[in-house]
Amino acid sequence: LLARYTQGSSPLRTDAGLLQVRDKLENLLNKSLRIRMTDGRTLIGLFLCTDRDCNVILGSAQEYLKSTDSFSSGEPRVLGLAMIPGHHIVSIEVELESLMAPHYL
Repeated sequence: LLARYTQGSSPLRTDAGLLQVRDKLENLLNKSLRIRMTDGRTLIGLFLCTDRDCNVILGSAQEYLKSTDSFSSGEPRVLGLAMIPGHHIVSIEVELESLMAPHYL
């Protein structure tokens, strides 16, 4: 996730730049993320943490199968706590309603 924020901008080599990225990540904590994976699945859950390798941990995660699957119109599969390897992540989106929700400390 850290790499996703730094793409398209100048390399972050200063402490101030790293703090800015860290602040952006901290603002996403407990927000609902939609993560698309290389195999076509989509996971939606609360962003709990990430690491240097861009692995992401989601809480209360649900899995949606790719649309070509015969079961795609059914209910999502509840996963609970899920770790998504960074090299399998295609895209990350923040759910709009989670941005509008009040932030509790």
